[in-house]
Amino acid sequence: MIDGKIAIVGGGNLGSAIAKGLVFTQSVKPESIWVTRRRAQLLSGLTQLGVTTGADNLAAVKDAQIIFLAVKPYQMREVISEIEPVIASDAIIISLATGIDNRTLLELTGGRNAVYRAMPNTAVAIGQSMTCLSGLNASAQQDEKVKVLFEKLGSVLFIPEELMAGATVLAACGIAFALRFIRAATQGGIEIGFGSELALKIASQTVKGAAHLIIEGGTHPEAEIDKVTTPRGITISGLNEMEHQGFSSSLIKGLMTSFQKIENSSK
Repeated sequence: MIDGKIAIVGGGNLGSAIAKGLVFTQSVKPESIWVTRRRAQLLSGLTQLGVTTGADNLAAVKDAQIIFLAVKPYQMREVISEIEPVIASDAIIISLATGIDNRTLLELTGGRNAVYRAMPNTAVAIGQSMTCLSGLNASAQQDEKVKVLFEKLGSVLFIPEELMAGATVLAACGIAFALRFIRAATQGGIEIGFGSELALKIASQTVKGAAHLIIEGGTHPEAEIDKVTTPRGITISGLNEMEHQGFSSSLIKGLMTSFQKIENSSK
């Protein structure tokens, strides 16, 4: 269990998911987690878990060892200006905002703290996130502390900061793309005769199994595809039709569209 107070400034979808994940994985005592948002009444679900909630950012950040900044990029300067006077000198600051680099974050927070950009996805709520990290002004011990924290919440990779925009698309947006595939497969299952609940269970477990084959087996997707595509078989027929309809290319174009939007917004 991780000791010390953790503040999450911005209890929206992602900030709340991190709090839930820390409680779900029993990584932190619930009462050691402070989550804030302007409409604090929307945090009642976290309050029921034992998390300390409210609208007072200063109270949340004071004496916190780890501070998550889970606010919108356009809110970041205002929020940091408010909390900067009470940030402990040894606190670790983790930004979840897209488009604000570590150097800017370091300058805004006074230049004395270790700062990180983190890009988890919403599966962090159940300890199954893919989180990419990039740090600045941090020691090896602080890197390890942040790594251990996020390992409680899923898989972790430290990456060069210039890849953070891509990580946002591939991991954070990517979970929505994967869920849309599951939804489409469910709808197809209904077309061929399954009830919606049964089709969803089959589709989602199938995707889970496919992911485990790659993660745990260490193989390439095409190697696993080859195992189920027999000559003149039904699998290769379905795959080829999907490709004729632009399955892979539309997914890649979707990723690139999201990436270009991030790139354009940061200019």
